[in-house]
Amino acid sequence: MARRDQLRNIVIIAHVDHGKTTLVDCLLRQSGQFRDAQLQGERILDSNDLERECGITILSKNIALPYEGVKINIIDTPGHADFGGEVERVVRMADGALLLLDAAEGVMPQTRFVLSKALEAGLQPIVVVNKIDRPEGRPHEVLDEAFDLMIDLGGEDLADDFPFVFASAKDGFATLDPEVPGDSMKPLLDLIVEHIPGPEVTVEAPFQMLVTTLDWSEYVGRIAIGRVKAGSVKSGQKIDLCQAGDEVSRAAISQLYVFENLGRVEVEEAEAGDIVAIVGLEDVEIGDTLCEVDHVDPLPRLTVDEPTLEMRFTINSSPFVGQDGQYVTTRQLRERLFKELERNVALRINETETADSFAVAGRGILHLAILIENMRREGYELSIGKPRVITREVDGKTHEPYETLTVEVPTEKFGPVMELTGERRGNIDEMDVRGDYTYATFTIPARGLIGLRTRLLNATQGTAIMHHRFKGYLPAEGEVPSRSNGVLVSTVSGKAVAFALDSLQQRSDLFVSPGDPIYEGMIVGENARDNDLNVNPSKEKKLTNMRASGSDDNVLLKPPRLMSLEAALEYIEEDELVEITPAAIRLRKILLKEADRRRDARSKK
Repeated sequence: MARRDQLRNIVIIAHVDHGKTTLVDCLLRQSGQFRDAQLQGERILDSNDLERECGITILSKNIALPYEGVKINIIDTPGHADFGGEVERVVRMADGALLLLDAAEGVMPQTRFVLSKALEAGLQPIVVVNKIDRPEGRPHEVLDEAFDLMIDLGGEDLADDFPFVFASAKDGFATLDPEVPGDSMKPLLDLIVEHIPGPEVTVEAPFQMLVTTLDWSEYVGRIAIGRVKAGSVKSGQKIDLCQAGDEVSRAAISQLYVFENLGRVEVEEAEAGDIVAIVGLEDVEIGDTLCEVDHVDPLPRLTVDEPTLEMRFTINSSPFVGQDGQYVTTRQLRERLFKELERNVALRINETETADSFAVAGRGILHLAILIENMRREGYELSIGKPRVITREVDGKTHEPYETLTVEVPTEKFGPVMELTGERRGNIDEMDVRGDYTYATFTIPARGLIGLRTRLLNATQGTAIMHHRFKGYLPAEGEVPSRSNGVLVSTVSGKAVAFALDSLQQRSDLFVSPGDPIYEGMIVGENARDNDLNVNPSKEKKLTNMRASGSDDNVLLKPPRLMSLEAALEYIEEDELVEITPAAIRLRKILLKEADRRRDARSKK
């Protein structure tokens, strides 16, 4: 065994919005490798449209920077709990981890998860207390919280002398004393070089590499990314591809790349410890092992935590099918979903009893909403059913997934938070008052979280901030309250008319505007009461020759409630669907005709 001292492989892990991508921006700008024009804007690595629109990292990304003769491979990871599968994969490529903590928020639910995965992989952590420029920052307390968390997760051998640094990625400095601002990120880079070990490699052994990430190019097809575990690899070399089920096939490497700065550069050879991208393997999957010819020695396949939430994906069967999208058939939907499995290891897809629908399971609503949003932007039309949690049978009893929920809210608005979480079977574990804000931690069933975010925001005038993280499976609780209001269901097809909507808005919130196309069975608003109401939104005023004072009042309509995709998925009930097209998101009943819905209701009594 040998150690490569001129190379460092690190992964940046943190809770969502604690500054990982902003820190990478800062390191890029201070590396001296780029012109100012090459590093425009913020969150440079959040390159795809959805990441920029949502303001979060969705996919892990690799860059490499030189520092004092040492090449530092940096892997940026998502911080949102729904994309934990990305973190679980890429920690296998690193030797050390930068654990970022917000100087005000401190340890959060996802912090525990990502640190536990880093410690399981044997990584050396460096604690970075970021955002020390925040007025409400408490950097020393947060450092103590990190110490306690490391002890709690079994890192006693690391806790005695774990390296740490304070930083403000926004202001571009790191420092060993939060009271003394620095002028660069040099203290952090020095810690990386000093405390993160170079990769320990077996140079003379046969070539061996685990594929942890797949990329795609329309020119060369699949690109396998991973860290060379042993030996060396050359461009043009033949290899044995070890896949699931002990299958072994022969393949050839057509191109070999290593990471440099923001991109990749083609090389002729890479050694053990390098993170590489390999072109030419058509059938490669995440978790496969690449071995030298006639030296088959597969590494343990990647395992990630199981999904906790499931939705039913089916073709769009509304009267408007095919008007916006290019892909509308069951075959096209099936091909696209199973193609997603190649890169999204936390996803599960199962056939259902009907040929035109599929049960798609993921880590949470956002995890599946990102898939749906990508599909609609690619030109797909589909319908999505109500999210359901995935239960298990343990010793003859039903167990359901539970989550750790953290809520930050102004203290005077904490009452509605307790009321809403309590009625959804949430139990408070911890409460802390910091200044004008209260921080509370709850244990709550995963199904109790569906729709909770919208209700919390409404009850607290938009001031509540909530985060959650999967905790484990526990015995199932009683019923969780469903939506308290019924909906307005159109009985006609056509276009919405202002005259009809004016009479409906007196007893409902509308989801449509005048001129919007509607069809029979489409949901056009929320009823003020708990029952569904069949309405005619296209009813026009009867015109006569008679005119009277006051009979032609101007119609003033409230703006309709426009739902995001995530909000729509949380809103629907068991007998409803979300219709997704490239141009629209609509709510509808599964049974479009009123007579069919009545017949179905009678059969269930």
